[in-house]
Amino acid sequence: MTDRKPLVSLGDLAWDVLAKPDTMLLPGGDTTGRLELSGGGSAANLAVWARRAGYPATFVGKIGRDRFGELATAELRAEGVRAELTLSDEHPTGVILALIDRRGQRAMLTGQGADWELLPGELPGEVLRGGRHLHLTAWSLFRDPPRGAALAAARIAKEAGATLSLDPGSFQMIQQMGRENFLHVVDDIPFDVIFPNDDEARAMSGETDHGRALDWLRDRYPHALVVLKMDEEGALLEGPGQPRTHVPATPDTLIDATGAGDAFGGAFLAGWLTHGDAVRSARLAVQVGGWVVSRFGARPPADAELRARLKRFSPSEVGA
Repeated sequence: MTDRKPLVSLGDLAWDVLAKPDTMLLPGGDTTGRLELSGGGSAANLAVWARRAGYPATFVGKIGRDRFGELATAELRAEGVRAELTLSDEHPTGVILALIDRRGQRAMLTGQGADWELLPGELPGEVLRGGRHLHLTAWSLFRDPPRGAALAAARIAKEAGATLSLDPGSFQMIQQMGRENFLHVVDDIPFDVIFPNDDEARAMSGETDHGRALDWLRDRYPHALVVLKMDEEGALLEGPGQPRTHVPATPDTLIDATGAGDAFGGAFLAGWLTHGDAVRSARLAVQVGGWVVSRFGARPPADAELRARLKRFSPSEVGA
């Protein structure tokens, strides 16, 4: 596996605080619940899941020179992901609070840290030129910095012959930035694959129906493969040379949706970069995403069930 050019994921590496209260949170009140601390960040999570699904992965980003940064980096490297990091003395490592309700849905509070301060001059050009694929999340596009660095990375990677993917990141941040402002930025990124979820597809297209949202995305980005993540309804994909196809979700019980989209994207890219079959890659991705939502956290420890799914659906050697 090490002789293959890696997937490079650029963006956020943060420290996650996951909280699932047993009862409703009340002003001034106290309750019990489940808490977990771990490394996180959408771009870092995707790199971990690509590696777990058997594809070599490198993460590029910026963290604070602090204990949270050390812990998050150690977890990333323990997963077999190469970490190319800029260390900041001025900004701390980002912290993300994920509040998980009784249905397993999560709301995120993101503490902007060093990952929001990555500059073009801090990019590892050799790493970007040496990658097979570059993945970006819109968390690197919502403000500048780090937007300039993300756009520069896309140019470097594309000029070197890499493919490129984009995760739109957050429907609420798209709305706060302004739909037209967001689309103006995205339109200039020559991505080959885009991974919107339901809410992000609606925020971008203005459409509420899955099919019409996909129509809009295909019309706007005719050269890209669109992989629409639809939670319990699975995934809907269409692209150049790829007819519209629905891949059903697994019957896993939702416990915590944190990181499921990143796991889906990482597994999908591991397959797609190996054999180029989008439907086969989506089948792997829904298996991995289903496993994640039935556990707590974005990167639960691999168990026998995950290994069995990867063995059955993975395109190559399993890294979990």
